Amino acid sequence: MRISPADAGGGILFCRTDLKPELKVRANIQHVRSDELRQTALVVGEGVIRTVEHLMAAFHGLGVDNALVEVEGDEIPAMDGSAREFAEVFIRTGLVEQDAERQYLEIKSPVFVDHGDQSIVMLPADHLEISYTLSYRHSDLKDQFLSLRIIPEIFERELASARTFCLKDEAQLLLSQGFGKGANLTNTLVFEQNSPIDNTLRYDNEACRHKIMDLLGDLYLGGHFVKGHIIANRSGHNLNVEFVRKMLMSAEKNPPSIPETLNVQDIQKIIPHRYPFLFVDRIEQFKPGVSAVGFKQVSSNDYFFQGHFPGHPVMPGVLIIEAMAQVGGVIMLSKPENRDKIAYFMSIDSAKFRQPVVPGHELRMEVEVVKIRAKTGQCVGRAYVGDKLVCEAEVKFAVVDQ
Repeated sequence: MRISPADAGGGILFCRTDLKPELKVRANIQHVRSDELRQTALVVGEGVIRTVEHLMAAFHGLGVDNALVEVEGDEIPAMDGSAREFAEVFIRTGLVEQDAERQYLEIKSPVFVDHGDQSIVMLPADHLEISYTLSYRHSDLKDQFLSLRIIPEIFERELASARTFCLKDEAQLLLSQGFGKGANLTNTLVFEQNSPIDNTLRYDNEACRHKIMDLLGDLYLGGHFVKGHIIANRSGHNLNVEFVRKMLMSAEKNPPSIPETLNVQDIQKIIPHRYPFLFVDRIEQFKPGVSAVGFKQVSSNDYFFQGHFPGHPVMPGVLIIEAMAQVGGVIMLSKPENRDKIAYFMSIDSAKFRQPVVPGHELRMEVEVVKIRAKTGQCVGRAYVGDKLVCEAEVKFAVVDQ
């Protein structure tokens, strides 16, 4: 396995170097293979990558937004049965801050799945906290409980070293069925009478800590860092995955509220444009899916004046239309069903340029949606300098997945 940096916004990507190295699949719930036992697997093209949960926990716990994981074979290396070696190498190598805002998955009301003796509940919170009860009601493993707020320092100290485990009778059954061939007493704690066979615990409640780590890894399959208080009882990978699906449905029904005024950082969370091709400084009177007013301060330092009439600087008309279109893109892509998508031009109609725009002017762009469908949208935009209309146009977009 080889892990490399990835571009901002790329997420956690996996590929099988022994199958199709060019095929990179994002680690999210849509690619989870549902018929796997006691671990989490991702479908990658015609292959699969098993046991991704410990690595995903290290990414989630240490705050890694973007990475490319190249795997030769169908399983992440087991290491010592924990995430310790992954965490150590990430910390030793170092993380790089990228020029993008972190995205979070949040809810506004409680979400839960309940299967009787197994359950997960999520309550709204402004941070991530996991409270876990491990109760097998079995003489080989006593009940355990732990509650932790998840930040990188706590993950490294309290969770990363917790190893995978099972009960002695479970181990015997799994081996008889042909599972667990790579497991041994050094990378798996096998409990008998509340103690691991031929091994020593790193924590008194190591089994509970490992369950929190597994849950942390599975939660990251929501595609973003999670904010909320998770209260889990005896959950396993299948229940974790079921919960993530329900959590995503709830988050889509209750998206984070968007303020009426957006700054550059807010705008960059919605559309992919960046310097030097972001032509909107702020947005006011913002009504997602309906209308907005955008502003652009035209400066002599803008790059296009270096070659566009340098002796008589005039902002190119096509860039005024582009600026209005970017405001239109923010309006459309702010709708919950269009999050993480891209708007492409389909057509520009009825464009008229009425006044020149020069350095020192502030463009005010009033844009409204006149038609919006599942995969297309049409906007009307008018750009002003003061009370003078300088440009107007109708633009049509295609909304597509990234």
